Amino acid sequence: MNLILQALHDIPSAQVEHLAKLSNSTRTEQVSAHVYRLRDAKPNDSTSAYCFEHQIDYGFVPAGKTLADFGLVVMDMDSTLINIECIDEIADMQGIKPQVAEITEAAMRGEIDFAESLRRRVALLKNLEESALQRVYDERLKLNPGAELMLAELKKHGIKTLLVSGGFVFFTKRLKERLGLDFAHANELEIVDGRLTGEVSGKIVDAQGKADWLNHIRVELELKPEQVIAMGDGANDLKMMAEAGSSIAYHAKPVVRAQASYALNFVGLDGLVNLFGH
Repeated sequence: MNLILQALHDIPSAQVEHLAKLSNSTRTEQVSAHVYRLRDAKPNDSTSAYCFEHQIDYGFVPAGKTLADFGLVVMDMDSTLINIECIDEIADMQGIKPQVAEITEAAMRGEIDFAESLRRRVALLKNLEESALQRVYDERLKLNPGAELMLAELKKHGIKTLLVSGGFVFFTKRLKERLGLDFAHANELEIVDGRLTGEVSGKIVDAQGKADWLNHIRVELELKPEQVIAMGDGANDLKMMAEAGSSIAYHAKPVVRAQASYALNFVGLDGLVNLFGH
């Protein structure tokens, strides 16, 4: 295994040497300003706590495994590809963000069934003007750091991208077109006469729905599970992440970090490239 270390800051040589010692690494290489590769490293229980304490992201990656080994990256949207929870910001237009955000947080921690939480939140948006969705997209939605760099590298390697969200088609459709993503799927808000009805049209994309879409596209592309990376941040992403050969918890809830192959707690989305890109 190679132990990949990355951070938003310069990693002091003493910390790199300590981690090399912990993992019995035979050789240390500085890949770029804030990225190190420790060759022939052995996973151990002490690395995680030490790295978290010093705001270093780490990953034990099989030697020789690169982006060329993958064919599909599946991403959650809210708080993963983008910096907001869209439904919370829509709710802010209605003056009820705290009530909706509380339900969102509980769902992401896995305390409330996602489909039920979505119905409860969307019901609170009844009679909101459709124009509020465009305002959220224009005024509040930003890509998370490193998103464009990551997507550029994936395209360079011919890796397909799927954006699958428990959020809304209004946003996934625009992001797909803007970023040149290959596939996107999400929930459809019911809108009548320019206002939200408080209902969701069709089958809700919940945790199982995300997993099903990952497998649907994987089979369509004739890929094996080990050729897929899935990335998310909340409990609703766990079933999807379990279907991928490699999973990445991005600035995620503890329950997600605990079950993912890798966790990016501090760096941006381009951390995926640093794990597999060299």
